[in-house]
Amino acid sequence: MEEVWVAGAAMNRFGKMSETGREAAVRVALEALDRAGLRPTDIGYTFVSNAFGIAEKQAHVGPLINTALGIPEVPSCTIESACSSSSAALHEAFVHVAGGFLDAALVVGVEKLSHLDTLSSTSYFAMGADYAFESRNGATFPGLYATIANAHMHRFGTRPEELGAVAVKNHQNAAYNPHAHFQKPITLETYFQSAPVAWPLRLYDCCPFSDGAAAVVVVNPRRYRSEIRSVPAAIRASARAGNIAALQDRPDLTGLPASRLAAERAFRQAHLERSDISFLEVHDCFTIAEILALEDMGFYPKGKAAPAGVDGETQVGGKLPVNPSGGLKAKGHPVSATGAGQVVEVFEQFNGLAGHREVPHARYALCHNVGATGGSCSVHIFERV
Repeated sequence: MEEVWVAGAAMNRFGKMSETGREAAVRVALEALDRAGLRPTDIGYTFVSNAFGIAEKQAHVGPLINTALGIPEVPSCTIESACSSSSAALHEAFVHVAGGFLDAALVVGVEKLSHLDTLSSTSYFAMGADYAFESRNGATFPGLYATIANAHMHRFGTRPEELGAVAVKNHQNAAYNPHAHFQKPITLETYFQSAPVAWPLRLYDCCPFSDGAAAVVVVNPRRYRSEIRSVPAAIRASARAGNIAALQDRPDLTGLPASRLAAERAFRQAHLERSDISFLEVHDCFTIAEILALEDMGFYPKGKAAPAGVDGETQVGGKLPVNPSGGLKAKGHPVSATGAGQVVEVFEQFNGLAGHREVPHARYALCHNVGATGGSCSVHIFERV
């Protein structure tokens, strides 16, 4: 396979956008290309993620983005994998460049739902679950992840304050991230004062609905090494896995098998150990999801990730920094932009753009992005070039 680098990446501030999704997508794409030192005409394929584009009454957004970039003849396709859509798109870009089919590809993830009422936007999110057996019968994603959290607490003794420690840590990190939806730290007291949503999950256990856009430029360095003006992130592994979609059919609710399988494949591809990873961006749509990710991917034994968070091991400056961006929990979760947004954090960390949230001397980074309750998962490992 050919070497594959992330040469540029950019995102807007997650939260509520006044511009349309396609406008935001074009803007961050141009910024990512500029950071890479490339022009739109260098791109051979655009992979777009826009799972709920129909919320803006617009499908087939790839050609619209390419037209605005001045490359209407470049092919595009839309990749949908629920919350892991843009990391699935990154995987497709990796495969095309690694296989020698392209020299440069553009990955764009974008979502806008803030113009809708809460019931409508919640209904769009629920489409990622099993409608016939879950959504139609009243199951919501807070409820589904609360079910998982209860199973984990029952088996491993996980405590509410351990969930709260995840929220406090990620809000602290997001306070230093200008891209983050929430930029205000919280205390454990604030966490416990927040309203219950689905026991044991409280308001501060849950990520927000966010608008946002993020873009990643993927290149073959043999072709573009001289043009690149950033510190690239070499993609050492790009792995995906799936699992039973609905909770009622799973034999165990204390982990997400797709995370375990994707991580195993990624570490085999990269020829690395867990101890080599400098920091992680993991899918923490709810606080329990961060704990599951660390255990499923083999960074902690089952039942041990939650206490490690309380002990400060997952803070920036700790043994294993997790979600220095603030994660989905505080940086925000614009479904189709989330995976690409994780890669932006890696790019900014490697390029000295992370400010107070910077992980010193970071060499390897891992991004973990889950679709729905683990029906799909992508894991990417990057090395600072």
